[in-house]
Amino acid sequence: MQTVVLAAGQGTRMRPLTERRPKPMLPVADRPLVGHTVTSAVDAGASSIVLVVGYEAEDVRSYFGDTVDGVDITYAVQEEQRGTADAVRTAANHLDEGPFVVLNGDALYDDPSLASLYEADAAVGSYRVDDPTNYGVLTTDGAGTVTGVVEKPADPPSDLINTGAYVFPAEAQTWLDVGESERGELELTDVLERTCGEYAVESVPFDRWLDVGRPWELLEANEWKLDELERDIRGDVADGADLRGNVVVEEGATVEPGVVIEGPTLVRKGATVGPNAYIRGATLVGEGAKVGHAVEVKNSVLMEGATVGHLSYVGDSILGRDVNFGAGTKVANLRHDGGDVKLTVKGERISTGRRKLGVIVGDGTKTGINVSLNAGVVLSTDARIPPGEVVTRDR
Repeated sequence: MQTVVLAAGQGTRMRPLTERRPKPMLPVADRPLVGHTVTSAVDAGASSIVLVVGYEAEDVRSYFGDTVDGVDITYAVQEEQRGTADAVRTAANHLDEGPFVVLNGDALYDDPSLASLYEADAAVGSYRVDDPTNYGVLTTDGAGTVTGVVEKPADPPSDLINTGAYVFPAEAQTWLDVGESERGELELTDVLERTCGEYAVESVPFDRWLDVGRPWELLEANEWKLDELERDIRGDVADGADLRGNVVVEEGATVEPGVVIEGPTLVRKGATVGPNAYIRGATLVGEGAKVGHAVEVKNSVLMEGATVGHLSYVGDSILGRDVNFGAGTKVANLRHDGGDVKLTVKGERISTGRRKLGVIVGDGTKTGINVSLNAGVVLSTDARIPPGEVVTRDR
């Protein structure tokens, strides 16, 4: 089945992590986020893939090239991000006249459910949530056939939401010229509505699904995919290191004496850990990253080239590329009142739903020695924090 993967957006809710790269290229375990989508699509039965790119498109092109596991990849450029229907319309010139699948490149789908979607004639992936008011909510006839979708309703007709995974009939390629929605975008849900009017659209339930739109959801994505790793030690691991559980140390990575790592943890090529460091929880130590002497890292993502100096603590945090934490930098990851940590997203302070969340740090940021960072602080790209500061607000 020919497949369109949407990977053109800027990811403004994910900033500062997307200041210099597209959201679908943020790291999730051993590959970028969209890499999981594409691999899952190929495993499910994709015969060809059209990647719709836009913002920082070259990052996507350089990663994938022309094929993935023998499946051809072509690229469609969405010059202006005008909505999902516009994105698919951009891809239409690369499709043949048959049916097609559309997937969001910034979402994770469980593989068995996605395989079931590929077997359908016309379908939309569905998922049950406790609070559907922030999603597109599907309406059905009670027998598994979708009759429509309602966007972010105050009074949801069901708890069944749209996962952004679709099988469209060939005819739908001629239905992509839709009008603007109230948000000023060209929405693919309008195409879904028309399909529901002319075809029996199956609701395919997903056992697991994650929309990765905000920084803490990138942590959740890594927790999911790191937990799927199997122990594999190929790098240089000192005799005095203690690696427990599902730990992956790639070839070219170094783990020094006295290090304790409790999986699931991935230490990527060129990274160094220790001596005497402690890593626990679902943690990604990216390519060329450095975890210094007597550093503790818990349930965090350290992107490429990030460095955490000795005698530091980082918990439930995301550090962008080439971040450098000075010695003695400490991250708080829990509120004193036990409430959920809040984070700034597009200028608004909102609850993350997480009791434990540390800091979100843009590329190139540096802290001096003995800096303290409060839970929920966001540090912008290339921020500079002088030695000894206590940071309680975004910088």
